[in-house]
Amino acid sequence: MISTGTASGKSLAYQLPVLSRLAAGEKANALYLSPTKALGADQLRSVSSLDVPGVRAASFDGDTPMVERDWVRAHANWVFTNPDMLHRGILSQHGRWAQFFRRLSCVVVDECHSYRGVFGSHVALLLRRLRRVAEHYGASPVFVLASATTASPASFASRLTGVSCEAVTEDASPRGARTVVLWEPPLLEELTGENGAPVRRSAGAETSRILADLVVEGARSLAFIRSRRGAELAALGARRILSEVDPRLSETVAAYRSGYLPEERRALEAALLSGRLLGVATTNALELGVDIAGLDAVVLAGYPGTLASFWQQAGRAGRSGDSALVVFVARDDPLDTYLVHHPAALLERPVETAVLDPANPYVLAPQLACAVAELPLTVPELEMFGGAAAQDVLAELAEQKLLRRRSSGWYWTSRDRPHAEVGIRGTGGEQVAVVESDSGRMLGTVDPGSACFAVHPGAVYLHQGSSYVVDELDLEQGLAMVHAENPDWTTTPREIVDIAVLSTSEKQDFGGVSVCLGEVAVTSQVVGYLRRRPSGEVLDHTPLDLPEQSLRTRAVWYTVSSELLEAAPAVDGVAGTGGHRVGTESAGPVGTGEETLANGRGSVHEGGRAPGGAGLVPARVPGALHAAEHAAIGLLPLFATCDRWDIGGVSTAWHEDTGEATVFVHDGHPGGAGFAERGYAAIVPWLVATREAIVSCECPTGCPSCVQSPKCGNGNDPLDKAGAVAVLSTVLGALRQHGT
Repeated sequence: MISTGTASGKSLAYQLPVLSRLAAGEKANALYLSPTKALGADQLRSVSSLDVPGVRAASFDGDTPMVERDWVRAHANWVFTNPDMLHRGILSQHGRWAQFFRRLSCVVVDECHSYRGVFGSHVALLLRRLRRVAEHYGASPVFVLASATTASPASFASRLTGVSCEAVTEDASPRGARTVVLWEPPLLEELTGENGAPVRRSAGAETSRILADLVVEGARSLAFIRSRRGAELAALGARRILSEVDPRLSETVAAYRSGYLPEERRALEAALLSGRLLGVATTNALELGVDIAGLDAVVLAGYPGTLASFWQQAGRAGRSGDSALVVFVARDDPLDTYLVHHPAALLERPVETAVLDPANPYVLAPQLACAVAELPLTVPELEMFGGAAAQDVLAELAEQKLLRRRSSGWYWTSRDRPHAEVGIRGTGGEQVAVVESDSGRMLGTVDPGSACFAVHPGAVYLHQGSSYVVDELDLEQGLAMVHAENPDWTTTPREIVDIAVLSTSEKQDFGGVSVCLGEVAVTSQVVGYLRRRPSGEVLDHTPLDLPEQSLRTRAVWYTVSSELLEAAPAVDGVAGTGGHRVGTESAGPVGTGEETLANGRGSVHEGGRAPGGAGLVPARVPGALHAAEHAAIGLLPLFATCDRWDIGGVSTAWHEDTGEATVFVHDGHPGGAGFAERGYAAIVPWLVATREAIVSCECPTGCPSCVQSPKCGNGNDPLDKAGAVAVLSTVLGALRQHGT
């Protein structure tokens, strides 16, 4: 496991020994795995450019033409692929790869810090399947893993591969000076947002302006944007600014993201490498390892979710040893605001340990099905897949008549191969194709888990700077039909969400406050969307009739007794409004973005202080809990290797399963991804940071920098900023008083 900084020579560390062995004429093959196609293509270019005799390097991924795949199987001795193709196109047909596997001597797993959460759990089991198949053909390959600096690299690599690993962490590579700028966009005094909250200039608009300024100065720059849509808008905004300066400069800026067709991605990569493009607005598709020499600056529009990703993106600039500029533009979000006001949390904190859980039954079951379908599974092999947990899952699969237990092991009995049904990136199912109605041209793809949010009927969809409106979404056929249109509004989906406690695995009581960890069921349904002006003004709401989605996952939650709430400390601030309803913020496959209130249990009342200035009157409790939930979700990525969009939450003044006021924060993936466990373990520092983020915000009643959520499906109402501080102070007081 080589775990050192960007541009430190990790590629050479695995290229040289593999190339030496192949050039010496040894009967050996190598397999290279990368999390993105862009990185795999870049590494293949690097190896091919050396033109070493005897080395037949080739790509085998979704972009490889069918006519070339037979040649790769028969003749390539270094195959460059990704986990998705290893799963669907290699292991599922390993008999056709028998000759390759017999000589497999080295497996390179590049940028392995990106294998976290559900995706990482799938990859961990996928690598165990790879080891089984290699051993079946008599091979015992060495695994070489490369990663940006990460905590506990040896133990993480062992969890990922299932074998013991040696860590190489000393980094003596030269690097130029790096200037890091933390930038908080200014407030727009002429505008007010939801519920009268102050509005900042958006991180995307600031990034467009900064990217345009850098291009004018001739600086080759990358701007990392959180979403596909954001990358398109940032590139469009930069081109618009540059067209007013010099129309020729506007042609030097483009967007790059996943979902493009293969030929579009390759053309953009070539233009970037050659220097024809000076500025590129991208998603994290260009974060990982692509060796773009000569970049001068990187702009990050928002915190990417983990410190490892932050430094990986920052490291794209200055890769030739020259000095570089890194500009972090804070989004209007509690975590981003916290980081620009607490630079040490960003610049001096060690990177996180990647979280993955191969024992997650929602991951283990489909992976074991694939393993048994590839080769019968024997009892001694159970240990590599989790021992007792694997045996329980196999028993369930046997009950479903998918496999049969015999004395020698487990055998696949179904006629259907399970590989096509397993989405290793946590999405599940086939991608939804976005097709232009008039021409029949496929513009791109959207994962099925986010289709109801990204391409619902009426949604605005952006592709390479062009705007389209969705006419129809057919989930059964996997099609979203769109037409070209350039409206002066955007769309924001709205959903209703509910949560039920299925089981509680851990619980601690602290005198009126309890903290719990367990399994929950989350149901979600997109019920409509808002049309908004660029200023944030809401034009109208359109109802939708889309199917309900369900999610069984892990959650951390805390409850507060009514007695403690009534005695909560008084906090200066403007009272919010509230009602006995549930506030929710959803995530993951159930919903990648929006929030609403569900389970209405009463009318909305005017908020206010209790007599005497202390405590929360009942009408204020929902808004206080809702605001505390929003801020807690925003700050959890400080303590777990997750992104806000990986998690969700629900808050209610009374929950039927707990019998008290409750705030839930749940993983956004089936079975959980380990994020709730991290929140449970760090409950005190997590809630301390949450309270501090709210208190330090200068707004009077709540804004996106503290308690408002970009995912709120109920228009961030009710929210009570002062009440949230009172709730968090009460909870923390109980936790400290009673021993944690």
